[in-house]
Amino acid sequence: MASNSMVLTLADSAILVSPWKPVLLFLPFLPWAWLITVVYDKHAQRFHLPRAQWNLVHLSLGLVAFLVGVLMPIQAPWAVAISVLAVVAILAIDLVIYPAMANRDERVPEAHRLTLNFAAYMEAQKEKKDAKQAGSSQLRIMGPDKQALAVPDKESPEFNVRVSAEVLLIEAMTARASRIELRPVKEGVYGTVLTIDNVRAPGATMPAQEALPIIDLWKSAAKLNVEDRRRKQSGMASVLLGEQKTNLSIKSAGAQGGMSLNMAINPGVAVRRKPEDLGLLPAQLETLNELIARDGGIVVVSVPAGQGGTTAVYTLTKMHDAYTQNVQTIEYVVEDKLEGARQNPFDVAKDGQEFATLVRSTLRRDPDIVSVLEVPDEQTAKECINGDLERTRVYALLKATDAIKGLRTFIKAVGNPETATAHMQAAISCRTIRVLCTNCRLAYQPTPDMLRKLGLPADKVKQLFKKSGQVQAKNKNEPEVCPQCQGSGYRGVDALFEIFLLDPEERELAKNDDVSGLKAAFRKKGYPTMQQVALRKAVDGVTSIEEILRVTGDGPSDKTKPSDKATTQPA
Repeated sequence: MASNSMVLTLADSAILVSPWKPVLLFLPFLPWAWLITVVYDKHAQRFHLPRAQWNLVHLSLGLVAFLVGVLMPIQAPWAVAISVLAVVAILAIDLVIYPAMANRDERVPEAHRLTLNFAAYMEAQKEKKDAKQAGSSQLRIMGPDKQALAVPDKESPEFNVRVSAEVLLIEAMTARASRIELRPVKEGVYGTVLTIDNVRAPGATMPAQEALPIIDLWKSAAKLNVEDRRRKQSGMASVLLGEQKTNLSIKSAGAQGGMSLNMAINPGVAVRRKPEDLGLLPAQLETLNELIARDGGIVVVSVPAGQGGTTAVYTLTKMHDAYTQNVQTIEYVVEDKLEGARQNPFDVAKDGQEFATLVRSTLRRDPDIVSVLEVPDEQTAKECINGDLERTRVYALLKATDAIKGLRTFIKAVGNPETATAHMQAAISCRTIRVLCTNCRLAYQPTPDMLRKLGLPADKVKQLFKKSGQVQAKNKNEPEVCPQCQGSGYRGVDALFEIFLLDPEERELAKNDDVSGLKAAFRKKGYPTMQQVALRKAVDGVTSIEEILRVTGDGPSDKTKPSDKATTQPA
């Protein structure tokens, strides 16, 4: 039966849709899809946001936009325009929802919150690309097995971590830092600390989401257990910047609020000094040689943390002939190779939980020289005196602010003053002090009142020096930052030493805890105190009075009497 209604065939459908209409309809999906996959998804991954849930939201709204565009029930010539506007509106809602919600999440740092400023985003992407290109060829990171750490793909989040880790180290090396610390400073925030000329200076902060991957990268470089975020771990790595090789001593440990990283830069170079390069006065060098010539006994070396204790003990150890004597060290981390010596790093898995266990087993091998690079507890102090001290020399390094205080601390740790002092040979202490930059230091004439307070003779001291940090360039009215010290006024470090030999009289005084008697006995022998050494260096222009006050904590009003109180904090 024939029908009067119109029947559409497939051939006829070609005239119902113009070729440009589908293109116009799907055009809004292109920038939407790019932004979702390249920006939003990577942003969610980087800051540990719920990627799966957000991707479901994006796909759902994209599907809604598609169905609305295709199934718009309007059969007018301008229906396609309405469909495109509807698609754009739905996709725009999706693009606005994610940054609005993500920016409220505490896991996203303020500096990484999203905006829909596409011009600014494209500029940031360009800068990021340039930074990546610059960073990718900066460092070659190698583990203790000399194998290079693979560089991640440039489009991966891991590559950003690699660049940030390299920038952290390169900036520290440029600033002449000897150590980098990265640790929590408050909830969700990590801070860097650089040690420059043995002075710790706070640096930039970063969110924990950025800091923890950097810590993991350096742990991986040193072949440490990345999953273990509580136990103390230590290892070695190295980097190549062009042809320049830099060794790194890497330590990690759990810290309050997260995990800490401590990297020493070229630690072997820092501890590699000859006795004449330690900063000793000529008389002190003679005293030290006299100590080395003695047989056996205990030498207590007292140094605040980070003030050159390892350097001092390494130098003392190397003054003994390792080819004619059995020389050994006991260390948490081997900072440098001592030629001819047997160096025993502490291994929890091998030696048990007690550092003292390794000290005991080492002394049982009947060595001639044993350097204990840390006395962390009473049991270790007791083990130090259990060897054959008639012939075995033991150097015991502990944290204390001066020689007499260190001596008393060691005796107290042993618990028996008579046993502790029976073979005591010497008490040594040191602290580091910054050296004035010779390129910019300023000479001045001190006032008589200042010299009197310092205990310096006014008729002999005509000038002292102070820091500047600036130089006057030719043909310029304004001074410029000194290129040698980078404006700090100091470049390099020297050391202040106390070296007190103990004979029977001093051992008896130490046994009875007679501090005043000990000081008098050392003065009688002409041993200079740390304050006297510091003032000598100030008069010679090595350092400044300001630096002496920083290191000692108060002015040496009595140039002959060292304070019995702790006078400085570890730098």
